[in-house]
Amino acid sequence: MTWLVTGGAGYIGAHVLRALTAAGHAVVAFDDLSSGVAARVPDGVPLVVGAVTDRRAVAAALRRHAAAGVVHLAARKSPLESVRRPAWYHRENVGGTQSVLAAMAATGVRRLVFASSAAVYGQVTAAAVDEGAPTRPINPYGASKLACERRIAEAGVAWVALRFFNVAGSGDPRLGDREATNLVPIAVAAARAGRPLAVTGTDFDTPDGTGVRDYVHVEDVADAHAAAVAHLCRTPVAGAVYNVGTGRGHSVLDVVRGVEAVAGCPIERTLHPRRPGDPASVVADAGRIQRELGWRASRGLTEMVTSAWHCWSPRLTADAAP
Repeated sequence: MTWLVTGGAGYIGAHVLRALTAAGHAVVAFDDLSSGVAARVPDGVPLVVGAVTDRRAVAAALRRHAAAGVVHLAARKSPLESVRRPAWYHRENVGGTQSVLAAMAATGVRRLVFASSAAVYGQVTAAAVDEGAPTRPINPYGASKLACERRIAEAGVAWVALRFFNVAGSGDPRLGDREATNLVPIAVAAARAGRPLAVTGTDFDTPDGTGVRDYVHVEDVADAHAAAVAHLCRTPVAGAVYNVGTGRGHSVLDVVRGVEAVAGCPIERTLHPRRPGDPASVVADAGRIQRELGWRASRGLTEMVTSAWHCWSPRLTADAAP
């Protein structure tokens, strides 16, 4: 059974391609290479260059490769950017998902794994958030992911939506996240460059005053996709939503100290007020995916930080430039 992986040349997508291949699935990468890197796609895996908003291109790829399912990762993913460009985020993320669904309908493909986000929850008050928590996104990025979930649920396909928490680390230095839009790569980049790291919010109701988040290794996230694909291969009916996290929170300063330990030097910090709408703590309750799909995160913060550090050598950064 062949699976088309949209965003397959991206940071998460490249790891998903490897996890699915290791599980015995045939895969095809589909990516517009606006942020993806063709060199991330494994040897022997076809790469189709195209935009998910182009329904005909997606349908052509599904037909050409006789795909039986789609893993839909392609999306714009920066909450801050989404605030500046809300209409574009809706067009790219929601419009892209609608295009994928239309292409699936046109080609008779009925299995879909969707990469969603914990951003759909918005402000969280529970110690650990489960899939039944209210969904009240606080930025256009989170709103776009929730809108995609709703459209998928109405599409009449067999689907699984995976709500990632904070993805970090790498399974290979060549596959690292070098966009520096999340805390781990931002802290690594600051340490590598010897520049200060901005810490936003030091007065949260947390042990050290900084925000607490659930960080999950990208290889664990890829394994969650493999579990979801296996589930849909066995049971191609209905749909379900699953959190993908570790169930353990780490503060901003925990992450900074982790990077300092790997770097062997301190990171200068500049302290700033918290950003509007930032919750004090967001940690996953990942019990449902453990019970129903048999998936559990197995890697910790040290592995995430160490692997991220090794992705930022000058040579690798130059080689991976789009």
